[in-house]
Amino acid sequence: MALSGGSIVNSYDPRLRLRMCSLQSQSQTELVSYDDKISTTTKFAQIPTWVSLNTTHSASIGAISQPIQHGRLENLHLVSLARRGKLKEAYEFLQEMARYRISVTSYSYQCLLQACAKSNSLSYAKLFHHHTVQMQLQTDPEGRCVIDNCALRCYCDCGSLRDAENLFDDMPMKNLNSWMVMISGYAAEGLLTDAFGLFSQMLKRGICPNSSIYIMLLGFLSSDPSLLKVGEQLHSHAVRCGLSQDASVNSSIINMYVKSGCIEGARLVFDNMAERNAVSSTALMVGYIQAGSHAEAVKLFLRMVREGVPMDEFVFSIVLKACSASGELDMGRQIHCFIVKHGLASEVSVGTPIVDLYVKCGSIESACQAFHGIYEPNDVSWSALITGYSQAHKYDEAIHGFKYARENGVLNSYIYTSVFQVCSALADMSFGAQVHGDAIKRGLVSYPYGESAMITMYSKCGRLEYAFQAFQSIDEPDTIAWTAIISGCAYHGNASKALELFWSMQDVGVRPNEVTFVAVFTACSHAGLVKEAKQYLDTMGSEYGVEPIIDHYNCMIDVYSRAGKLQAAFDLIKAMPFEPDAMSWKSLLGGCWMHRNLELGEIAAKNVILLDPDDTAGYILMFNLYTRLGKWEEAADIRKMMAERNLRKEIGCSWISTNGRWHCFIVGDRHHPQTEEIYLKLKEINFNPADIESTMLNEDELLGNFPERKEQCLEHSEKLAIAFGLISTASNAPLLVFKNIRACKHCHNFSKYVTMITGREIVVRDANRFHHFKFGECSCNDYW
Repeated sequence: MALSGGSIVNSYDPRLRLRMCSLQSQSQTELVSYDDKISTTTKFAQIPTWVSLNTTHSASIGAISQPIQHGRLENLHLVSLARRGKLKEAYEFLQEMARYRISVTSYSYQCLLQACAKSNSLSYAKLFHHHTVQMQLQTDPEGRCVIDNCALRCYCDCGSLRDAENLFDDMPMKNLNSWMVMISGYAAEGLLTDAFGLFSQMLKRGICPNSSIYIMLLGFLSSDPSLLKVGEQLHSHAVRCGLSQDASVNSSIINMYVKSGCIEGARLVFDNMAERNAVSSTALMVGYIQAGSHAEAVKLFLRMVREGVPMDEFVFSIVLKACSASGELDMGRQIHCFIVKHGLASEVSVGTPIVDLYVKCGSIESACQAFHGIYEPNDVSWSALITGYSQAHKYDEAIHGFKYARENGVLNSYIYTSVFQVCSALADMSFGAQVHGDAIKRGLVSYPYGESAMITMYSKCGRLEYAFQAFQSIDEPDTIAWTAIISGCAYHGNASKALELFWSMQDVGVRPNEVTFVAVFTACSHAGLVKEAKQYLDTMGSEYGVEPIIDHYNCMIDVYSRAGKLQAAFDLIKAMPFEPDAMSWKSLLGGCWMHRNLELGEIAAKNVILLDPDDTAGYILMFNLYTRLGKWEEAADIRKMMAERNLRKEIGCSWISTNGRWHCFIVGDRHHPQTEEIYLKLKEINFNPADIESTMLNEDELLGNFPERKEQCLEHSEKLAIAFGLISTASNAPLLVFKNIRACKHCHNFSKYVTMITGREIVVRDANRFHHFKFGECSCNDYW
């Protein structure tokens, strides 16, 4: 008699019994007595796959005639095969056990059927279940029912409702679990009519449902708000069955009402509960948040505190979300203290929502402190912090956090989206392209936000062609992606392409949203398309289903103002269905400065300063208007007002990237290592336009001495950056310069002049738009 894999034990052979004892000793496995169960603590991995023994042909013949044996080790090996998913080996071993009439326990069959369900193997499930019939396990009706229920669940999990139905109809004995499995199978496939039909049959047969069936059915109803009426009937039936005070059933009912949008029903059930728990309270809080009733969610939390309801991490995460959405920073801080008192602030499931709260409330310092208090921050924690840095304009910290998270392998698609946004703000094309490649390699470019953020990043970095490539790589661009590429074209001054894309968007069935129309109005504004912009404003509600908000009216005011239609802009401010805000008046004031309208300019400036006294733009535009019209005393009063209010204009800064390094310049900058070469290049260009006196205050401090201003105009940051680019790059390479404020007329003319005498292309991104200079012309057609 030889040892071999896949063989079977002849338990009546003394030599084999001795070998079995040896195997038991080697495996060091604790074998417990079997009724219908094997200990789940057994070390299956230590049992060799060749655990059984072969017999000779003569011995096999003798074995068949022997009575059924209870092979504990064989069943243990069978369970081991099932748990490792080796269904083929398990079935072959099962056949050998049957051949030698070694009994298979109910527990072994259950493990085999569960393994089939896990691997979605319907064919083996049928074989194993058929084997139970062959082995005549139906002599024990209750045991037979247990196995049939397991097979029933396996068929449902494998998606074969027909086999499940056939088995259910043929079962000689059904218990409550049988009905529940079949009802669940129907519901899981969306066949709720069949599920409730079977539930009705069960009731007609006098089978009393338990709480589990109600919880299961309510869970499926929660996925479809249109089934609210059915849910109400099921709620009523649960009450009639005496489950009105079952906490688990009530929590499921509340959840069903919440997901169906019936907050009143959920609140009524909650108020009538004799004993409220964290699950029911949290379900109602989620409902309040979904309905936008954040204050009610916080009130419910405070009620839980007063009533002493036990709280878990999920309760805290939900109430913190309510505080974040409503901007309740003070309440959020108090809840944070409450969490610290309970010792949960270091838990990532609670600490992360705390970080998110502070980020959304604009308290980045508190967010950092909360983040550092988390024991093991995960990718969501890092995402919240990096997003906070980005929103607080702490771009270096955001990039540093990204690099640290990347080194430690805690990344997700939201982190990459935030980094794309950071690169957009910094106009860092080099790093942005590297991050893009890394995100693609890791499969962490999210749809739709990540892909749209890439489009925005490339367009804001001055590479509109790359933005188009990113857009075209999206299989089915949604509204966000279309809006991103339309915005890119608008800010690059290509109004015709922007409007063409807007029409193409509608041709493919994608509906525009509020932001899309802001991009469309921006395109019209930069191209002077007054008639088209007015038409869009008048029809966006009726034709596109997007009701105009104040942002759209402000865009239209800007369109009128840039085009010199100042009275039309002023009339729109008075007639629009919203109270004008600072941006409304600022747009009009900008137009008054461009077109020298003092009367409307003074009205606009007065309102800008009244509504936003800390914004320097209103003061500076009015100062420039006064100086342009020669009203020096009034201009001096503006300067005095700014000094009294301790207001300083943002210092103009321009930057350019060469050889992977950024070089920044401010007006009159002489700190660069190549300062001498830069100023020599400016002298070589010899740009002295006759209209230098018309250049108003833009980059330098508020100075009324025009001889000084003439000198400083020659040293504006944009010119220094361009001069540096000319001496640091190849003679045929285009220059890409970025600027933090609006380009002045002098620098604009300088850029046109340089392209004319050098043949170089220059692209400048200022605070408002992109300017593409080529052969002495600008893409804006001097309309900016």
